[in-house]
Amino acid sequence: MAFEPSDSQQQAIERWLDTEFTPSTLSKQDQKKELYWFAEAAQPYQDVVIRVTSERIDTHWYEATQLAKAFYEITGIRVYHELTGEDDVIKKLSTQITTGINLYDGYINDSDLIGAHFRQGAVLPISEIMMNEAITLPTLDIDDFIGIKFTSGPDGVIYQLPDQQFANLYWYRHDWFSRPELKRQFQALYGYELNVPANWSAYEDIAEFFSVHVKEIDGVRVYGHMDYGRRDPSLGWRFSDAWLSMAGTGDPGIPNGLPVDEWGIRMEGCRPVAVSVERGGALDGPAAVYALNRYIDWLNRFAPAEAKTMNFTQAGAVPGQGNIAQQIFWYTAFTAALSDPELGLLNEDGTTKWRMAPSPKGAYWEKGMKLGYQDAGSWTFLKSTPENRRNAAWLYAQFLVSKTVSLKKTLVGLTPIRRSDIESESMTEMAPKLGGLVEFYRSPARERWTPTGINVPDYTKLSRHWWSNVADAIEGKASPQEAMSKMAQGMETDLVSMTFARVDCAPQLKPKRYRSFWLNQPGAPKAQRLDEKPAGKTFSYEASLSSWLED
Repeated sequence: MAFEPSDSQQQAIERWLDTEFTPSTLSKQDQKKELYWFAEAAQPYQDVVIRVTSERIDTHWYEATQLAKAFYEITGIRVYHELTGEDDVIKKLSTQITTGINLYDGYINDSDLIGAHFRQGAVLPISEIMMNEAITLPTLDIDDFIGIKFTSGPDGVIYQLPDQQFANLYWYRHDWFSRPELKRQFQALYGYELNVPANWSAYEDIAEFFSVHVKEIDGVRVYGHMDYGRRDPSLGWRFSDAWLSMAGTGDPGIPNGLPVDEWGIRMEGCRPVAVSVERGGALDGPAAVYALNRYIDWLNRFAPAEAKTMNFTQAGAVPGQGNIAQQIFWYTAFTAALSDPELGLLNEDGTTKWRMAPSPKGAYWEKGMKLGYQDAGSWTFLKSTPENRRNAAWLYAQFLVSKTVSLKKTLVGLTPIRRSDIESESMTEMAPKLGGLVEFYRSPARERWTPTGINVPDYTKLSRHWWSNVADAIEGKASPQEAMSKMAQGMETDLVSMTFARVDCAPQLKPKRYRSFWLNQPGAPKAQRLDEKPAGKTFSYEASLSSWLED
């Protein structure tokens, strides 16, 4: 006998379809089939109350306040969806893995942890959960997820299910860059056109131009650069995710450089074997030191003075205040926030006064290298979670990424996960109002801006070295070389102490040699360039978008 939802469930389904679950790439009839499936699959879990946690961004706020309520009304499963800081999500996940105590029934954490997930043996892979057809949505369509490669191990097993994605890209005030008087002034000072910077040299010139020469636009003090420097875990993300890749620290290779990645870690197969130059790594090499030098120099000379006291969350809102000309490393997660008409950053027709474009390349960058980072917040389930609670949470996770709701969620949070949503007519209509976001996600570049990969065996343990040492350099307590060397040594100490269920992929450090030996070898670590500031180059916004199709 075919399942028939209760009257209250049917009413809820109709109400949500009419008010919230539109637009969708599915017809209304197919949406209804999906929602009926959820109502039926949830029948064994009516008395289950689940707790899940995620970081605090617009997409997850929408899930926690709207979609969790819809899920409860349609399925009868109550969800407490807790929002917190990203660092706190990772701490809670790590605590549950370490203690075996079930703190949450599901976590939305970055795929950056994939290196630990496939080595530790604590995560129940999505591939395994999907074998249970009774709780796996027939229309889940795994191949439609643009980030599924990011959540898969080297064994081809899918460990996490993508829930939202956003990249770091270059951001700038297109309206200011287009002003004839500013273009003439820049040309006279620097000898080339004010436009989207192709390299770090041009970015630096533009930063100097606005901060030192222009200073004021329409009565407002303006700056040519924005970043942050507070001693805070988020300072580590700024570097590991992935400042060094833009500088050109590692080797060519996607999703992460091979044999040396953007963390400066040398890999042999799935084994990390070095971080320091003495062992063949690159974290304390000339390219990495160059990257940190530029970071500190630009922060001191071209950003607002208060930027040094800010963290990720505080600094993220600053471009929306209307006094920043450009930002080299801007998270597209802020697209929704900067599209708020109240900020005054929209034209009369609803298009943005700002644009996003490819990240400029550092002096050590080579063709074929990773250029930037993409966050892939993904559902993770642990073996320590009781099966009935995990199954109920798996239903909730699928609901949040189902085709019934995913397009509307994408339009709200602007963190797309499905190819079908990106290619939809709705996204085509929105493209002129999103400053380049749709063009990025419709290009092959969406696979070349990659998260931390399997090369990092324990993101949580190793990432702590980034922010503390970078902060020392920013505060003048250590030189950039001293900070990067200390960071490399600390990471190698941690690597030696790590043990994993997957012993074949456990770290195994190479013996030390003279730095000169490795710096004279081809590839990373790279010897210092005589000229770390080559001639600045810019290109038009249209040409910059075309480069996403080429690089």
